[in-house]
Amino acid sequence: MVATFIQRAVMQGIPLLFGSTGEIITEKSGNLNLGIPGIMYVGGISGVIGAFLYENSLATPEDANAFMAISIPLLCSMLGSLIMGLIYCFLTVTLRANQNVTGLAITTFGVGFGNFFGGSLIKLVDTDVPSIALTTTSNYFRTTLPFAESTGWFGKIFLSYGFLAYAAIIIALACAFFLNRTRGGLHLRAVGENPATADAAGINVERTKYLATCIGSVIAGFGGLYYVMDYANGVWSNDGFGDRGWLAIALVIFAIWKPSSGILGSILFGGLYIIYLFIPGLALRTQELFKMLPYVVTIIVLIFVSIRNKKENQGPQSLGLSYFREER
Repeated sequence: MVATFIQRAVMQGIPLLFGSTGEIITEKSGNLNLGIPGIMYVGGISGVIGAFLYENSLATPEDANAFMAISIPLLCSMLGSLIMGLIYCFLTVTLRANQNVTGLAITTFGVGFGNFFGGSLIKLVDTDVPSIALTTTSNYFRTTLPFAESTGWFGKIFLSYGFLAYAAIIIALACAFFLNRTRGGLHLRAVGENPATADAAGINVERTKYLATCIGSVIAGFGGLYYVMDYANGVWSNDGFGDRGWLAIALVIFAIWKPSSGILGSILFGGLYIIYLFIPGLALRTQELFKMLPYVVTIIVLIFVSIRNKKENQGPQSLGLSYFREER
């Protein structure tokens, strides 16, 4: 039972890890992107559209090609998420719109975009169930190591996931290395802390913000793709994401803006989110209270970090503020 719980917690936490890693990269540049839930939604539905078109181009499911079945949804997800990131950057970096309002508008737009096209695809397949199943494509995303089942609890905990789960961990570690060990990471952190000083030092602030936000959006979009293609077994249903996008943003605070800390934090959040399923005899009202645990833990961490007031545990100094070069 313990091995099953950990496995489910990891699977539940991977979308949060993608979302939080993307948001950390974005926030390190000084952009507070509250549109992550919408971007994850668009990343998911874009991949679904690509997979749907590919599956419908096949005469039989046996004609599917592994490379095409994986690359088409991935590229579609990247494109959809990138466009959302560009929209956010154009509004907040170029036009200097309020970042909080823009982020919330991106979330609202992203959810509406996903529900519209998701509903359209559901009507095309003419099903009685309000969902669409992409089983053929999903099987490639969910393929695990061939010897995972024969290694007992070790295989169940560490080896029983699709490639996107391992990609999420690798991306988080790579982002941590980039931020702390490279010149580009130093420039990014400088822009987030004090864009005027970074600008005076010759760093292109606008380009840095664009790159960080767009790359972060693509990473977050993979979280939506993972949820549909792996966690949900290729089944898309409108409003099926729940509050996972907001949990990803909460995880940024819990991880104190460190991608490597987000790995364990995502597993913890995933476990807290589903722990009620492993406690027998819980009433429905009690189950909803258990779903609040990740947010309660985030509040506690936020209070603790604020009391300690250590610089390395705080967010970027210019987070959420537009940069006006003429005021430098």
